[in-house]
Amino acid sequence: MSRARPIAIVKGAGDLGSGVAYRLWKSGFRVLCIDLEKPMVIRRMVSFASALYTNRIAVEGIVAAKISYTDEAVYLWQRETMPVMADPVARAVEVLQPEIVVDVIMAKHNINTRITDAPVVIACGPGFKAGEVCHAVVETNRGHDLGRVIWTGAAEPNTGTPGKVGGQDTLRVVRAPVAGMFYGRKAIGDRVKQGDLIATVGTTPVYATLAGVVRGMLHDGVPVTENLKVGDIDPRGDARYCYTISDKALAIGGGVMEAVFTLRDKWQEKPDYIP
Repeated sequence: MSRARPIAIVKGAGDLGSGVAYRLWKSGFRVLCIDLEKPMVIRRMVSFASALYTNRIAVEGIVAAKISYTDEAVYLWQRETMPVMADPVARAVEVLQPEIVVDVIMAKHNINTRITDAPVVIACGPGFKAGEVCHAVVETNRGHDLGRVIWTGAAEPNTGTPGKVGGQDTLRVVRAPVAGMFYGRKAIGDRVKQGDLIATVGTTPVYATLAGVVRGMLHDGVPVTENLKVGDIDPRGDARYCYTISDKALAIGGGVMEAVFTLRDKWQEKPDYIP
């Protein structure tokens, strides 16, 4: 009798983490996504973390559902549904003892990932050193090395500037003008002109920084701090991009898969693994 497929836990289920989870799921792994109880998700339509607000979400044909306990994950895997759980301290790693752990929290520093968490531990972006806190690092900075696997050393440091999309970088990011409770006034996929009212923080209006399509926006009722990213406007103007995983997320996911299969012997050595 064959046993279940290997388990991969993805820490951070925003748009980049969801690209990683998508690649792992499509490659046959049982994937559990974990995140904060109220994650700061901007690209909500392509983020499995949105299930923590809406209970279920489908991203490019993969259905994900919110769970409250780790043992519910097995039930969903049997039904070809990806589980998503609020687990900010990653207790699921200890409980499930997965073959693979991938940190895509994108906090720009290591929060609680250790190289001993699983046979294969991969981290994405700056704040990690391969060979010390993880087995490999995947570059997340846009450019020539995006998605490259780093076996020695670290990813490029945080630039503090968003990557260019449609020729725009800083202007495409909408930030909170003040601290308060966020509420959207436009929907993801809506076309806007520069200066249009798109949201409020408390009673303070938030205006579109340029013309384009609202590609991402925080969930209503999320408390924000001043200058926090709350939205994303795509100047390319194609609403389809709001509902599909980005080239960046897929490239990072591809790098993770390269690292996973390069380290195949490590996760296949786990006693309960049978293909």
